[in-house]
Amino acid sequence: MKRILLIMAVLLLAACSREAEPIAYGSDSCHYCKMTIVSKAHAAQQVTQKGKQYKYDAIECMLRDNLENHKDVEMAIMLVADFQEPGTMISTSNATFLIHESISSPMGENLAAIKDSSEPVDLEDPKAYSWSQLKHHFLNEGTLSHQ
Repeated sequence: MKRILLIMAVLLLAACSREAEPIAYGSDSCHYCKMTIVSKAHAAQQVTQKGKQYKYDAIECMLRDNLENHKDVEMAIMLVADFQEPGTMISTSNATFLIHESISSPMGENLAAIKDSSEPVDLEDPKAYSWSQLKHHFLNEGTLSHQ
């Protein structure tokens, strides 16, 4: 009986992992808009303290979902795709978010994230934000157009 309880406890802890699961591009769906996640340059994901996984096809979707549905939920992990290294995920706390008309993001907000803001970006005068500045920008500007 003790052995069964131990096995169940281990399985329960493994099921509640706070590690981000890899995104299966082409088959995983966006938690917010339900579109298939295909762009390795714009995807995002977050994991709650309890291990609940949320995957998104665009940074805009994660931002909208946070502002609308998860304001009071503390996330263990928040990751966004590095626009300069598609397929590589970076923490929102280490990312610089760029808005520029030539960035074609899935939800039309012209938004992307990069890891190193000191690296040259092939954009003329993009608007750059931290994660908290980006949330503030969209709350104040009300530009999250996809509903």
